[in-house]
Amino acid sequence: MTNPLLADWDTPFRIAPFDRISDADFAPAFDEALAAHLAEIEAIADNPAPASFANTIEAMEGAGEGLDKVLSVFFSVAGADSNDARQALQREFSPKLAAHSSAIYANAALFARITDLWERRDALGLSEEEARVLYLTHRGFVRAGAALTGAEADRMKEVKSRLAVLGTQFTQNLLKDEAAWFMPLAEADLEGLPGFVVDAARSAGEALEQPGSVVTLSRSLIVPFLQFSPRRDLREKAFRAWAARGENGGETDNRGIAAETLALREERARLLGYEDFAQFKLETEMAGTPGRVRELLMQVWEPARAQALRDAAEMEEMLREDGINDALQPWDWRYYAEKRRKALHDLDEAELKPYLQLERMIEAAFTCSSRLFGLEFKPLDVPLYHPDCRAWEVSRNGEHLAVFIGDYFARASKRSGAWCSAMRSQAKRPKLETPIVVNVCNFSKPSKGKPALLSYDDARTLFHEFGHALHQMLSDVEFGSVSGTSVARDFVELPSQLYEHWLEVPSVLEEFATHAETGAPMPKALRDKVLAAATFDMGFQTVEYVASALVDLEFHSGPAPADPMRKQAEVLERIGMPQAITMRHATPHFAHVFSGDGYSSGYYSYMWSEVMDADAFAAFEEAGSAFDPKTAEKLEEFILSKGGSREAEELYTSFRGRMPGVEALLKGRGLAA
Repeated sequence: MTNPLLADWDTPFRIAPFDRISDADFAPAFDEALAAHLAEIEAIADNPAPASFANTIEAMEGAGEGLDKVLSVFFSVAGADSNDARQALQREFSPKLAAHSSAIYANAALFARITDLWERRDALGLSEEEARVLYLTHRGFVRAGAALTGAEADRMKEVKSRLAVLGTQFTQNLLKDEAAWFMPLAEADLEGLPGFVVDAARSAGEALEQPGSVVTLSRSLIVPFLQFSPRRDLREKAFRAWAARGENGGETDNRGIAAETLALREERARLLGYEDFAQFKLETEMAGTPGRVRELLMQVWEPARAQALRDAAEMEEMLREDGINDALQPWDWRYYAEKRRKALHDLDEAELKPYLQLERMIEAAFTCSSRLFGLEFKPLDVPLYHPDCRAWEVSRNGEHLAVFIGDYFARASKRSGAWCSAMRSQAKRPKLETPIVVNVCNFSKPSKGKPALLSYDDARTLFHEFGHALHQMLSDVEFGSVSGTSVARDFVELPSQLYEHWLEVPSVLEEFATHAETGAPMPKALRDKVLAAATFDMGFQTVEYVASALVDLEFHSGPAPADPMRKQAEVLERIGMPQAITMRHATPHFAHVFSGDGYSSGYYSYMWSEVMDADAFAAFEEAGSAFDPKTAEKLEEFILSKGGSREAEELYTSFRGRMPGVEALLKGRGLAA
């Protein structure tokens, strides 16, 4: 019987046939696809014909289709619907994939062909995109260690293999810690909580088959609990558990993994001739150097810290008024910030939340993209990897563009956070491919028969991830290696953060923020309060983020710290971290940095992109409308459709005419002097 992962998929738009795939299919399909890809690469390397772009670079672009199919399915379920079997497979696959990658980069004959093309590039008559793909391919091989020989080449393979294992262990430890902890709530413990938090806690209890309500470590539940629970003892217990993910001792403790990861990254950089890992990593980003990153972060840190300290002083007074003779603590901040927001802006999250229905926010994200880019969405009835998932066909003027899959609800089998991935990327050569894009979120699932309600932060997350999806779906390039979000790490967040701005367009809220029970639109007075409070508590939000970004940068600058927790403490003390605020992601649960290399030395990139997104949305405002068609056309032409086919700074300058400064970011966050 043919393995369904390796068969031709006779499904709508060649979506993976999830209903025919079992966990037992993954290992044999993986091994077979891995061997097939290696054979394809060896055939390219050993081709007796002289190297050409078509028989080397384009041939590499087309190789590994079977492996891509297997991995796209496997990593989708491993991240969003994990189980013991899938976690075991992930531990097995990680070192094999690292060895496979090393074997390709260590193929001397293949690297010789690529180098030959690189040295003759000006005489090859390449198109602009072909030249870009050749440049990126050659650079990728060099940075992977293809030019290393002997003991250094062997050591590089060992380092990369071990890093792959450590990244998998870090992720799985975090998932286990998050899934294992919950706090039962008695009926009396629910007093003071708004209805939507009570519903979420009861739904979480049902999901865990507990007799009553529980608080879990899902952000969409624990954050509102910390916002609204008047029980300081319960807030402290929940916060300490949340903050301790990955550092509880025993098998799931991530501190040793972090230390070893940092040491291996430094060794990897030094093998390639770099002073440290930050120098190596940032060479290919827009920022270019650690110094430029540090300068940006400190420009934002000082005004953010000053604002946070002013806010903390006011909230400590509120704490005293409640008869608590103690300093403001991290488990107090959200509770008193919510009370302060209600006092300053007459804005109550419990009053706001019924207007932010998940279904209507999905509709809002779709409609904004229709008005901007002419996209149309049609529901698809196809088997997916979990019953909570939904799919839509995306088209424009009758032409199929993509498939979009949404997986919105939190569950114990899903890792925390929100992300966008492509199960298939757009390409035209060597084969026409349309994208299949997945948005994964962790919103609280409602009790049966009730609508799913979002916080304003949840709604912003939905728009953010859909901005990433647009980057994938509107991609219009020749080669998959430069399509969609295959861009510099500090450019990849521009489309996502930019799209968040459309949630704040008054006409969008007026149309789609409708009450879950009455259907009435959000009153103008409430809408005005929401928009007026957009920068409320921005000192806190900026401080917890920038602190994480600075710790990440310092981890990778200079010698790797033997004790990352001590290094974290030193960095926070040096910058004057406010006592009542913690890092957004402390080291043992900093998955962005330690689950893989993606955001290592690169967590700053959200802020680098925000400098651009504030300026980019200003282009629409200057044109007189958030839906100005000419500006939207330029946005698609120069950014959303181009992927990594040109340098990021060149793309942004083509759209806006110049690069922006940090002023627009500080103004947008309400931190400008």
